[in-house]
Amino acid sequence: MKIVVTGAAGFIGSNLAKHFMEWHEVLAVDCFRSPRTFSNGNLRSFGHFKNLLGFGGEIYCGDICDRATIEKIRDFEPDVIFHEAAISDTTVGEQDELMKVNLNSFSDLLEVADECGAKLIYASSGATYGNAPAPQTVGGGESPANVYGFSKLMMDVTARKWREKHDTQVVGLRYFNVYGGGEFFKNKTASMVLQFGLQILAGNAPKLFEGSDKILRDFIYVGDVVRANELAMRSDASGVFNVGTGKARSFQDIADILQREIGVNYGNEYIKNPFLGQYQFFTQADIAPTTEALSYEPKWSLEEGIRAYLPEIRRIYEEEIRG
Repeated sequence: MKIVVTGAAGFIGSNLAKHFMEWHEVLAVDCFRSPRTFSNGNLRSFGHFKNLLGFGGEIYCGDICDRATIEKIRDFEPDVIFHEAAISDTTVGEQDELMKVNLNSFSDLLEVADECGAKLIYASSGATYGNAPAPQTVGGGESPANVYGFSKLMMDVTARKWREKHDTQVVGLRYFNVYGGGEFFKNKTASMVLQFGLQILAGNAPKLFEGSDKILRDFIYVGDVVRANELAMRSDASGVFNVGTGKARSFQDIADILQREIGVNYGNEYIKNPFLGQYQFFTQADIAPTTEALSYEPKWSLEEGIRAYLPEIRRIYEEEIRG
């Protein structure tokens, strides 16, 4: 098949591009990074060439909001589009730009998928739920606490309305807290699994928010996210589905598992949480509908995922941090 991956130099996009290149013709689309930043000081794009080292398909450098990029995707005539490109930083304050990038470009890709007869599988987010009671269920209590979550919820609404009028297969996957190889270049927005791991390898106690033993999240290893996307590609289902483990764990659990696996005990340093008001304190995905529709079952527990990821965290520390 001919597969397009947008956001292909990013975290999840690069994992998808490299996974599918072995069996299919893959077009990797990304705007890559530049020095430009948002008002919060974070980079506007986290895409990095190192995430695509070893990739054997075609690479196109372009912004998903540009007409030329949309035309490139259309001319490729894809069978499947994996749409991962987005402003994914939940602390971005530029609401106008975030909505244009996340929502407007999505409408363009829906049209391309319809014209080409392609399946469109896109990244939604557990951020659509805000602080809705756990376990979070699609269609139940979505109330995002930040504009990123709102943009993803509006993508889901747009997809639903599109499916009512078109035959296009459109699947939204609401990722919960994803961690794993390829996220280093997300900088400060990388998972706490990576951030805690690097702190510990540097000989420091991990820095946690106060009350981290009571901050619960559904942490999912990137390998399970790739599997969920492949299952969506092979399925005839359309709709929005949660992608998590169905089990909530604490940030304290992550710090404890990492210290145990690395073989140290530096204790913990607790700091105040600066993101109160836009912070999710308890996420846990209801994955029963995902299992029924896509035959999805998570393979990695938090312990197993961290153990699988640890060699990469060590490599990052030695090559990217210590240099």
